[in-house]
Amino acid sequence: MRMRKTISLALLSSLTNKTTTLSPPLPASFTHFSTSSQNPKSPNPNPNPRTRTPLEKQFDSWVAHLRPGFTSSDVVAALRSQSDPDLALDLFRWTAQQRGYRHDPSAYLAIIDIATSGKRFSAAESLIDEVLAGACSTSLPLYNFIIRFCCSRRHLLNRSFDVFKKMQRSPGCKPSLETYSMLLNSLLRRFNRLNISYVYLHSVRSLVKQMKASGVVPDTFTLNLIVKAYSKCLEMDEAIRVFREMGLYGCEPDGYTYGYIVKGLCEKGRVEQGFGFFKEMRKKAFVSSGSTYMVLICTLSIERRFRDGIEVMFDMLENSMVPDLLTYRTLLEGLCREGRDSEAFALLEELRKKGDSMEEKTYQTLLDGLTLLCRN
Repeated sequence: MRMRKTISLALLSSLTNKTTTLSPPLPASFTHFSTSSQNPKSPNPNPNPRTRTPLEKQFDSWVAHLRPGFTSSDVVAALRSQSDPDLALDLFRWTAQQRGYRHDPSAYLAIIDIATSGKRFSAAESLIDEVLAGACSTSLPLYNFIIRFCCSRRHLLNRSFDVFKKMQRSPGCKPSLETYSMLLNSLLRRFNRLNISYVYLHSVRSLVKQMKASGVVPDTFTLNLIVKAYSKCLEMDEAIRVFREMGLYGCEPDGYTYGYIVKGLCEKGRVEQGFGFFKEMRKKAFVSSGSTYMVLICTLSIERRFRDGIEVMFDMLENSMVPDLLTYRTLLEGLCREGRDSEAFALLEELRKKGDSMEEKTYQTLLDGLTLLCRN
């Protein structure tokens, strides 16, 4: 019995030794954890930590400045102080996730302004989508800024009208005069060819109608945009009607107004009426653009009203504007075709002496053209 007990103890001892021998060694991390718990003064387990970038340090410093309970004005101040737009975007996203805080329109206005100024256009479009989805309450400055950005991006024109429609449905954020002016100006930039202009003219008419219905009073700039739209489409009766109505809104026509009318009338073939508006403009001491002068000179020359054409040309030169080669040729060669060769050559020499208005190359081209035309 005693011998059996001795054998059992020997077997147990043998199994214990085998188990100890077969057990794998503990991982280094676990060994360190075990020793560190026994010795709290053990060295740092990661003696070479990753160095933080300057942007991360700057981000952390601003997060530290935003104490608990920060307001939207605190966030706006922090965003505006950032020179890096990406850092500002990160800060904007971080603050949005903090408990008890929600971005208001001023914060969205600040970050969209920062994103567009920093050419982070994709981020700006995402932020605009958030605003339209109801991320913050409506605000006239914010919505007008969004429309201005969308109008500056050709592919976002439809988005600008989406914002406009949402403003119309918002009681406290109705479109203002600035809103209508931006949309009209954006449409006019697409008036490239006459057939395309007619497509956009429908939108212009609709905007004008809505502006009047909402009680928004236009200023001279806005009325000029409307006159320009009608004139580009050669809807001159409509353009003149708006011109006559300017006084009802307390506005006066300026050089731009007259220029659009004169140019449109000439292109429409109503030269006499266009020349009348030009003389009225000059009596008021307004000066139009160089393109208006050149269109008027060409149409007067085509109508064989050379004296009036010459008068307008010298008026143009006196206002420090130079005709292009086509304008010179239309007038001078028109005189030659009427058998007034000597007058054409004399006028060419006079124009050449008129300061530095005519380059030598232009003069030689005109002289060769007149000589060839007179020979034939």
